Amino acid sequence: MYSVSSRFLATLATSHRMVTTVDAYYNGALVRSNIPVTDGSVTVDRGSKVRRNLSLTVADLSLIPWDVTDPLAVYGQQLVVSRGIQFADGPEMAPLGTFRIDNPSADVHAGPITLTGQSSEAIIQEDAFMVPTTTRGYSTCVEAIQFLIRQTLPDAAIVNLTAGARNPTCPIVVWDAGTDRWDAVVQVATAMQAEIYVDAINRFVIVDVPDPLTSPVVWDVADEEGGTLVSASRTLSRTAVYNAVVVSAENTASGTTPLSAIAYDNDPNSPTRWGGPFGRKPKMVTTALATTQGGCQAIANYMLADLTAPNVQTSASSAPNPALEAGDCIRISAAGRKELSIVQSFTVPLTPEGDFPLTLRASKEDVT
Repeated sequence: MYSVSSRFLATLATSHRMVTTVDAYYNGALVRSNIPVTDGSVTVDRGSKVRRNLSLTVADLSLIPWDVTDPLAVYGQQLVVSRGIQFADGPEMAPLGTFRIDNPSADVHAGPITLTGQSSEAIIQEDAFMVPTTTRGYSTCVEAIQFLIRQTLPDAAIVNLTAGARNPTCPIVVWDAGTDRWDAVVQVATAMQAEIYVDAINRFVIVDVPDPLTSPVVWDVADEEGGTLVSASRTLSRTAVYNAVVVSAENTASGTTPLSAIAYDNDPNSPTRWGGPFGRKPKMVTTALATTQGGCQAIANYMLADLTAPNVQTSASSAPNPALEAGDCIRISAAGRKELSIVQSFTVPLTPEGDFPLTLRASKEDVT
């Protein structure tokens, strides 16, 4: 979660004045501040290839883009969006993201202007490899990720927040021309048993996969007096749930022989255990970023831990908390039960009237 004050979190459960700021930048320079917003939202989804998506409605027809350099045009313009609370001594804001503008449109006489935007994964994704590209010359996974991203965005901030700033050796791999560059970045992050995304302040962040039993609780959401929980529901689903992972690795660039490894859900207490009533449901994965049997097995083990998690999903609606990040661990207290859950996705409204739906996963009973 983005760092905010305890006063900020406490005020979320009370009547308060929310404020939103939307500033437009072009070629690194601020070109319009405080764009007036009549509607809009930011959706943050850990399961999406592009983690942050913006939708925006603007009534000011003077902002209809006509020229290349206009604030809401599509030639590299970006919107920096924040939401916060107006206190007597000034506002406290939480960033919601930096968004490359897509698809602005408007009736030129009646308006309004509507547009969408995406965080910077989309910029990397669009820059597909024009020639075969290799990690040769980059000894570690983080160095390879920096190389792949900074070919597109030379000034990109890239932060390794894994435990102990883990940074294993990166195998030599070659991607063909036409390969999705962001897919290559994600493959390298997976090889180091991590995930990567663009955060609220436009950094490429490499992190460990969250676990509700070990991740710190950043926010309590309760249905009691003074709490922020509006409603909650539970859903059981087999979708995206697997109880084995088969990783096949072949890397001609490194001259290694084909490898394979399997990780099973063998926990006798797991409802998705292999060979139990759930049945058998393997996920097949191929990679060029494992060159040893141990490395192949490590990737399989890492992926299995996340793939067995979403069997129980909780959806909740609460008072909006713009400081949250997908992957945060929160405590939900409802119907006399307490659960620790990982935030999978949520949508932050940019106006006071909007809802704040949360989708949670990997829920575990809080026995503390």
